[in-house]
Amino acid sequence: MALGSVMLDLAGTVLTAEDRDVLRHPAVGGVILFARNYASPAQLARLTAEIHALREPRLLIGVDQEGGRVQRFRDGFTRLPPAGRFALLHAARPREARAACEAVAWLMASELRAVGIDFSFAPVLDLDRGLNAVVGDRAFGSRPRVVAELGLAWLDGVRRAGMAAVGKHFPGHGGVAVDSHQALPVDPRADHELLSEDLIPFERLIAHALEAIMPAHVCYPRVDGRPAGFSPVWLRDILRGRLGFQGVIFSDDLSMGAAASSGAPVERAEAAVRAGCDMLLVCNDRASAIEVLDAFVDHQDPAVELRLLRMHGRGGTARERLHEDPAWQRGIEYVAMLEGLETLDLDLLDPTDPEALG
Repeated sequence: MALGSVMLDLAGTVLTAEDRDVLRHPAVGGVILFARNYASPAQLARLTAEIHALREPRLLIGVDQEGGRVQRFRDGFTRLPPAGRFALLHAARPREARAACEAVAWLMASELRAVGIDFSFAPVLDLDRGLNAVVGDRAFGSRPRVVAELGLAWLDGVRRAGMAAVGKHFPGHGGVAVDSHQALPVDPRADHELLSEDLIPFERLIAHALEAIMPAHVCYPRVDGRPAGFSPVWLRDILRGRLGFQGVIFSDDLSMGAAASSGAPVERAEAAVRAGCDMLLVCNDRASAIEVLDAFVDHQDPAVELRLLRMHGRGGTARERLHEDPAWQRGIEYVAMLEGLETLDLDLLDPTDPEALG
């Protein structure tokens, strides 16, 4: 059975009989987990093993484990710093910031791989323009070059742990104040403004074969009247065409408030696929998810299937052996340093680092 085009959620920490039936539906391709699905590392490992055992090829399992405010699994996992901490460090010590970002990304990915998670929806490649509280310190700062550098370091770290990366929220969510979970934000900037700033991190990571991208539920009317995640202009013409992206396009959650402008659940899903999305997220609304599954029961695309298969995690160290890896200790040391970063005097630039003034 091929992987389907819908990714949905679960209610609790164990699979119910209904969950098993739903996950065997041919339109299902993956599961996104939330904090409510987590009780302990051992429980999580059992849950992911059961999900993976349901189908062949196995269903994808993803989670938002960015760090800071957005970290679904906490107790029993390393508390990760928000991306903004790496930007603070980069302002004074760019080389150390890149090394820290790679090490912490490896740590995050290794801990997830040890319990059967395929990937995290990260890194955030938005620019923090001080407008959007939902973005804020989830971003690697406000400077496109710095966000790109730290995004590449994150990419290197997760790949070293056997995990693919998902850049979000294309083409950039930092230029609006409205929370897309509640309503549709509108960014009035022209495409040349976005290309010269917000798109730079995406373009840099695409050049390094970024595996997946999630578009924003944001409308850029000077480019297209449809939100980016429902726009063939953004996804097919610009992302696939102009930028040459060849990876997976995940929709953002089609249950979010900003997606309501695109119609009922099935209409949203159909519009997202027409625009170019490969995998549709339908979260926290099982009834709508079932509607979308039934509408997509016969939907197949061999090219999409190949892209999705590349999202499966590779390898992984047993959880009880992770602490023996020197890379684990290095990641833990960077996490501890970054926790106290705001108390450091970062105005003192390292004069031996020629990039410190860049």
